[in-house]
Amino acid sequence: MARKPARPRPVDAAIIRLMALVAKGVAPHRMAREVEIIAAEWAAAPEADPSEVRDRLDQLREMIATGVADAEEQVSDVDSSEPAAVKQAAATLAALRATQDAATRALEAA
Repeated sequence: MARKPARPRPVDAAIIRLMALVAKGVAPHRMAREVEIIAAEWAAAPEADPSEVRDRLDQLREMIATGVADAEEQVSDVDSSEPAAVKQAAATLAALRATQDAATRALEAA
């Protein structure tokens, strides 16, 4: 009998959701808004525990920070003779920085 796949942890689900938007090339302000939406959903959940919401936001912020560091490294590795690649890497980094800033603000507000 096949088992139903486990639902991803809320933080993992949020990262998947954010990375899907990054892959689509969503603008930084829209990425920040998505983090605000995620934080609001977590806080509004019927079983929401404020300390658990803060823990999730902290984990999310840390995971995004790792992504920002990786993106910064990728930007420095991009061949500057390829303008499209440079533009793509810079856009991805800007989107990730916007999500990082939004996660930090959400954590401070929680």
